[in-house]
Amino acid sequence: MVTWSSGRFQTLPSPDAAGHVGMALNSGSPPGFRPYYENHGYQPESLGPSPPSEPSLRGEYYPSAVPAYSSRVLTQHSSPAVVLREPKSAPGTVCTSGKKVALCISLVLLILAVLGGVAGFLLWKYMANKCAFSGMECGSSGTCVSPSQWCDGVLDCPGGEDENRCVRLYGPSFLLQVYSSQRKAWYPVCQDGWSDAYGRAACQDMGYRNSFYSSQGVVDDSGATSFMKLNSSAGNMDLYKKLYHSDACPSNTVVALRCVECGVSSKMTRESRIVGGSKARPGDWPWQVSLHVQGIHVCGGSIISPDWIITAAHCVEEPLNNPWYWTAYAGVLRQSFMFFGTGHRIKKVIVHPKYDTKTKDYDIALMKLQAPMTFNDRVRPVCLPNPGLMLEPTQSCWTSGWGATSEKGQTSDELNAANVRLIETWRCNNKAVYSGLITPAMMCAGYLQGTIDSCQGDSGGPLVTLKSSVWWLVGDTSWGSGCAKPNRPGVYGNITLFTDWIYRQMRANN
Repeated sequence: MVTWSSGRFQTLPSPDAAGHVGMALNSGSPPGFRPYYENHGYQPESLGPSPPSEPSLRGEYYPSAVPAYSSRVLTQHSSPAVVLREPKSAPGTVCTSGKKVALCISLVLLILAVLGGVAGFLLWKYMANKCAFSGMECGSSGTCVSPSQWCDGVLDCPGGEDENRCVRLYGPSFLLQVYSSQRKAWYPVCQDGWSDAYGRAACQDMGYRNSFYSSQGVVDDSGATSFMKLNSSAGNMDLYKKLYHSDACPSNTVVALRCVECGVSSKMTRESRIVGGSKARPGDWPWQVSLHVQGIHVCGGSIISPDWIITAAHCVEEPLNNPWYWTAYAGVLRQSFMFFGTGHRIKKVIVHPKYDTKTKDYDIALMKLQAPMTFNDRVRPVCLPNPGLMLEPTQSCWTSGWGATSEKGQTSDELNAANVRLIETWRCNNKAVYSGLITPAMMCAGYLQGTIDSCQGDSGGPLVTLKSSVWWLVGDTSWGSGCAKPNRPGVYGNITLFTDWIYRQMRANN
């Protein structure tokens, strides 16, 4: 039996003197029940060499580096104090003599000049792009529009620029679709006259920076009766200005676009399922990452492109919302080996604006890497669930992570995975289960009889399913009551609801 999830939530009273907490959830959730964040970071018996220095999270904000387990990571909205101590100098030796006074004045003037230069550069950059902090600028009026208003079917720019360059991938065949703001609908693109150069441009507009895999014509299975077609005589124009509506596609094929080679796993060449759970083997779950703070595993995550990782929003609640605290490790199965490897530093953390810290609704966050990953057989992205990807009500899925193998147990040194099934929301919202706590932005997976589940140590990690020979990311580990308990299945963020938001953020922060 395998269980896990760092950030799994429990209905708990205050910890006792020993730091332990007990269950308070009976059959049927009592009034006031809400998810509770209990995070056990991985802390090996032998830490080995000291990890690279990182910003300090001291005291109550983070567990100590000794081999012990803290009952939770507090997430107050105050920031940890950082005290910088200057070396002491003997009295009367600083800036007292004439030469030293002149030197001190020179240093002060130099520092002021540098600060002035930096301030001038930032001011110039801001003036050059006044929408740098709010999204995109409407070219016709200079109005700033936030990423959430892009491609939403509403013309927020006077000239409609926010509804231009709107592209998406549809269904298991990755059909390219372009949004028409005039007709307020999505249309497939006819393959006639299409080229890889257009495919690269479309990938760029979806947020895949310098990432392109393939573009080919396939038979349209979306049932479309109208298409976007290239005007081959339009000359050297913008891709979207060359597209026009057409009720016919002579080739009878539409564009299927892959911006990144995603959803490929060596597990497809081995057994299709393992009852209970198992230790992962190299290449089984190549999109799985371990997210560390100060050399300690805190949460899991999923690679979706060379630059981007998906995790849970509760993993990056204050003070852990600072990207400089985090390091991502990919392609390594054992936590004890990560101390000797080189991780990927995080440049930006983006939390869904609707995330609710109490209910864990919209529990998703994005991390942008400082430098892109290099993919290989052990490090690959998982596919985002395209609109039109149909899942069965009890779809077979896999969840993975370094979480505990028993409730309140220690997190695992080795990456584990287990086969679970989606549970219909109406069943999960039954009074005997989670009594209405499951929102459309959540999904349940596991078994109502218990036995297999995620547990402490897996928050933010992937819930994936294999469909059309591709692995799709359908959820991120969010919360639960205990681990593998009857009528207490795991709860995951519903990635199928977040795909558009993910693409908008990737595009806005490209």
